[in-house]
Amino acid sequence: MSIVLILFLLPAVLYAAVWRLSLRGRRPKLAGTLLAAALTLHAGSLILPWQPGSFHYGFAKLLSATVWIGVLLVWVESSRVEISRLASLLAPLAIVLVMLPHFFPGVAFDLRAQPPLFVPHLIVGTLAYGVMFLAALQALLMAAASYRLHPRRPAERPGLLTSLLVRGSTPLPPLMVLERILFRVIAIGFALLLMTTLTGVVFSEETFGKPLPLNHKTVFSLVATVFVGLLLAGHWLWGWRGRIAIRLTFGGFVLLLLSYVGSRFVLEVVLRRF
Repeated sequence: MSIVLILFLLPAVLYAAVWRLSLRGRRPKLAGTLLAAALTLHAGSLILPWQPGSFHYGFAKLLSATVWIGVLLVWVESSRVEISRLASLLAPLAIVLVMLPHFFPGVAFDLRAQPPLFVPHLIVGTLAYGVMFLAALQALLMAAASYRLHPRRPAERPGLLTSLLVRGSTPLPPLMVLERILFRVIAIGFALLLMTTLTGVVFSEETFGKPLPLNHKTVFSLVATVFVGLLLAGHWLWGWRGRIAIRLTFGGFVLLLLSYVGSRFVLEVVLRRF
């Protein structure tokens, strides 16, 4: 077994331990310590494979970085509000996605040959993905809490996902608290999406000679940004909340996921074009 593979396996093993502890609802301090260690090792794996002067990036690296940002934000937020059971959803995703770049390292970019805004555009875009990923998970928690309070049919049993999110003796935060967190996260995500679009316009102008090339990634990114902006405007102007907010949050994240991740997956895995 190579050293590089071990560096990918270590955070996956720690995430698995956190997942087991979160499912049992035991030893939260130990789970928090293991999660901090997993986040640290996971961050280190994002720079692999290491080559001086270059950086590998593709759909797998973006998914890994997205789940890392989501786990980090949940870890920070859970110190103030009891939303730690989201780890039951994040941990199994992290176990898989932290390993994915080892098998799909992506494209090696020569950093010295890239335009000045390449790295800022990459960083801001990745942050936008991570924040909107957390918003989608927060919407899942809201949906579970709403179902627990108002089931569609009194005798209907909750599904597996809802049971996983509401299990345990610790009560879920009030829906108003969850909703406030959701729209705070969405507002941050929208600001990052706008910054991604702005840096992308300048980056495309420098690289391709035109500000907005109408390709798959650009179209889906712009539609996702408008979608999220519409959700925020609807919340502030017309009081959109509850199920409509949950559905629009999921829709915005899916559109965002289809932009870069969808296009790079097709190129790297289906067409084998790097």
